[in-house]
Amino acid sequence: MTLPTESTLLAEFTYELRPVERGYANRTLYINLDTNTIREKPVTQQMKDIFTGGRGFGLKLLWDAVTPETRWNDPQNELIVTNGPICGITAYPGTGKATVVTLGPLTENVIDSNVGGYFGPFLKFSGFDALEIQGKAAEDVVIFIDGDTGRVTIEPYAFEEEDSHLIGNMLTAKYGGDEKGKRGVAVLSSGQAANYIRFAVINSSWYDVRRKEARLKQAGRGGPGRVFRDKKIAAVVCRFSDMSGDKNGVADMALVRKAGQRINKEIADLDDSQNQMRKVGTANILEVMDHFDLLPTHNYRFGSHPEAEKISTKVWKEAFTQGLPDGCWLGCTMSCSHGVDKFPVKTGPYAGTCVLVDGPEYENAAGLGSNIGNFDPQKVLELNFYCDTYGIDTISCANSIAFAMECYEAGIITKEHTSGLELNFGNSDAALELLHQMARGEGFGVIVGQGVRYMKEYFARVFGGDPAFMHDIGMEIKGMEISEYMCKESLAQQGGYALATKGPQHDEAWLIFMDQVHKLLPTFQDKAEALHYFPIWRTWFSLHGLCKLPWNDISPANNKETKEPAKVEEHVENYTWIHQGVTGKPTKAEDLLLQSERVYNFQKVFSLRMGRVGRQHDVPPYRGMGPVTREEYESRQERYDEQLKRLVEIEPGGMSMEQKMKELRKYREAQYEMLADAVYQRRGWDKDSIPTIEKLRELGIDFPEVLEVVEEAKKMI
Repeated sequence: MTLPTESTLLAEFTYELRPVERGYANRTLYINLDTNTIREKPVTQQMKDIFTGGRGFGLKLLWDAVTPETRWNDPQNELIVTNGPICGITAYPGTGKATVVTLGPLTENVIDSNVGGYFGPFLKFSGFDALEIQGKAAEDVVIFIDGDTGRVTIEPYAFEEEDSHLIGNMLTAKYGGDEKGKRGVAVLSSGQAANYIRFAVINSSWYDVRRKEARLKQAGRGGPGRVFRDKKIAAVVCRFSDMSGDKNGVADMALVRKAGQRINKEIADLDDSQNQMRKVGTANILEVMDHFDLLPTHNYRFGSHPEAEKISTKVWKEAFTQGLPDGCWLGCTMSCSHGVDKFPVKTGPYAGTCVLVDGPEYENAAGLGSNIGNFDPQKVLELNFYCDTYGIDTISCANSIAFAMECYEAGIITKEHTSGLELNFGNSDAALELLHQMARGEGFGVIVGQGVRYMKEYFARVFGGDPAFMHDIGMEIKGMEISEYMCKESLAQQGGYALATKGPQHDEAWLIFMDQVHKLLPTFQDKAEALHYFPIWRTWFSLHGLCKLPWNDISPANNKETKEPAKVEEHVENYTWIHQGVTGKPTKAEDLLLQSERVYNFQKVFSLRMGRVGRQHDVPPYRGMGPVTREEYESRQERYDEQLKRLVEIEPGGMSMEQKMKELRKYREAQYEMLADAVYQRRGWDKDSIPTIEKLRELGIDFPEVLEVVEEAKKMI
């Protein structure tokens, strides 16, 4: 192993190694790449009391670092990686998450994105609750955090490798050395495309001791990888070799183990009969989505397709290497991080080689599959691999390609504009070429790589496209592309997407089955209550460094018999035990919800501070509500005609198609506005989507600077 010499270092910082105390390292690592400054900052008790950890810490640190005028590519913007007090325990599944917080290029506002791998826990055990990076380096650099010796360095990146699957393996070997040492190394990186596109990811690695390869998870939503590369960061490496199950300094390990034993038994006994997370992971739901008309197809025009079985669970189960404990953190018995080994690549710079493909997960299979009209599993896997190693968010990429394909088929763009690419739905070769162009920084792929919001404006201004039509079919809200679920028939899920603070990611609220399939949310009040509770509850995972999958992708045998099965109350109880076991504080479910509601509302005020004021930002494109085109209406004409009769109380028999579509749209848009009113009221916000002073006081975040933002926002309405 060759470490940087004193003469090559741009900066060096040494610090005292201290054990974690009840979940906290009690320090932040601050790095400024303009000045090559490295220092530690204390984490105060007030910071822990108000912001808890994880995403909360990231939001507070970013708030203090930027002004309302700061843009995503300003040196002042920070890239913050946090863990959380529960992050890193090994007695309970899903405790290895980190959260990235920054001002993102897609939404041009504050974003957060969670990611697996070993970086989050290793950062904490190395001595830090958060890594805070500001400024821009003059040349590509590697930041090395050595938790074995208490040393942090900044060094030039002196290698040719540009893509994550190569960078991860190379730096794991460089800083880990032998097989035992590699287990203690985690790497953050991006890829070539992150130099040019807005929806770029940060890859987080862990060393798979069975495959003997560094594997990747992604912080993808909102484009944090673009910020990473804009700051000239080639990689951040964290080394921590002295792992054991008691590194979190917990107050009551017996209570933590009590929760772990209960859920681990459920996983062992029930996973195979429930979602088979240990065999196929999140891709288990693809044919379920197709069955319920929820699988996004051809840019969300349709919800199912006759060829969906070609990319179904059975296909991925056969492709994945089975029998391996595929967890992305130590002790995770859910083991859902599956991969396809020795996959033969056919296009691009790695053509003719065999690689490991991490996934596909559901979002990748649906987005890079049905939503662009691609039902070839080989092409889904190749698109998946190149997205990961180039540093491209699969969800935003899929929706952007699908939008471009629909614009191509509608005649808004032509082969002249695309430099000869025929962007018809199903042309997966053209989709792959767009990815390669994103990585090279050339061609039409770079335009697609700026995202749907950018393309809507660009296609109207440069190509003369109809802005209203493109607004209707462009599946983005707040600048972020919508995750891969059809929500035309779920008003609650429309709100789950459009009312989400950072943008339409389903990690806030996945209510389609509760609302559309099981009919559990019949009234506006029912929907509003769900759109209050579930975003607040799901926020809690990101405060503590947890994955949400063990909460609801495995459930107790009697869960359906409980009062509110969607809450999985036994697992909520598990989390109260874990929280109390780690921190030593007596904990009830309402305590966890209060932690989350505080941070959730603070993030909302932060978005106001950065200029996103008014309820107009909380509205989905009409494609997410109902049929934009005649073809869409005709594909479900019996359903829509029946709704006009039953809901709108109009007899559709003598109406033209245009009249029927107009009346249905008027009804659905009015329903959505009533939903938004109900949700705002339940959340303690006014009708302009601004938290009330009373709500902020109730939560204990009525700081002068917070109240000032709210008062200024009210003046802007």
